[in-house]
Amino acid sequence: MISYDYQVLVSYCEQRRDEAEAFSSRFGLRLVAVEALPAKSDKSMYLLNFSDAKVELVNWRMQAPGPVFVDFVEGALAYRREHGGGRGEMVAKAVGLKGEVKRLNVLDATAGLGRDAYVLAALGCHVVMYERNPLVHCLLADGLRRAQECSDAASVAARMTLHLGEAFTAFPDGVDVIYLDPMFPERRKSSAVKKEMQAFKDIVGADPDADELLASALHQQVKRIVVKRPKGAPCLLGREPNFTVTGKSGRFDVYALRKLTGG
Repeated sequence: MISYDYQVLVSYCEQRRDEAEAFSSRFGLRLVAVEALPAKSDKSMYLLNFSDAKVELVNWRMQAPGPVFVDFVEGALAYRREHGGGRGEMVAKAVGLKGEVKRLNVLDATAGLGRDAYVLAALGCHVVMYERNPLVHCLLADGLRRAQECSDAASVAARMTLHLGEAFTAFPDGVDVIYLDPMFPERRKSSAVKKEMQAFKDIVGADPDADELLASALHQQVKRIVVKRPKGAPCLLGREPNFTVTGKSGRFDVYALRKLTGG
């Protein structure tokens, strides 16, 4: 059973009742048919909704933002797959895709909604993703399934593997780069916070063990560790990186441990 600061229900359309029942039973969450949902109120309550099209996280509150879901088929990620910056992407530079280094095996230890993992997979990397929050894992697994069923996205999705749980309990062989993007507590409240980030704040919260994640990563036999951080945030463990790739709102701290190779 899992517990959250906010009430979480699992809702479903009839076509996906079995999936919803299995999830709610596994994680001890209340199951409610869509037509039997309570009325919206001014209190936040989240639904993990198994609709006929996708799985989505819905804030069931009056005047709440729209649902959160993973979409690798359409929208921004599809555009980036077809017209994106390629190796010019900040995350691509950070993991070391340049020159003769064309493909790397990346372990994303904090997968979230899988956006950076998808960018790397679109550039030819094989990405093993770990997500420990069951709700977020469910969203990502559903998005990955839909990508596998789409001819335009299937080849990219085939290079992405997803696991539920902690990344460093059974570390796979052959990993070149570990990628960490721990949740960082907001320093100030803002009405402009994206709906995804608000949902993550409510459901996932900050990662209090972010330092431990880096410490565990440093014990692995890998060539590089990349940590995504907000602009102005301290380095994990107080350890200065070998170099940093910086953008407008954030940065990538790069710990270069060994020479990268990749065909």
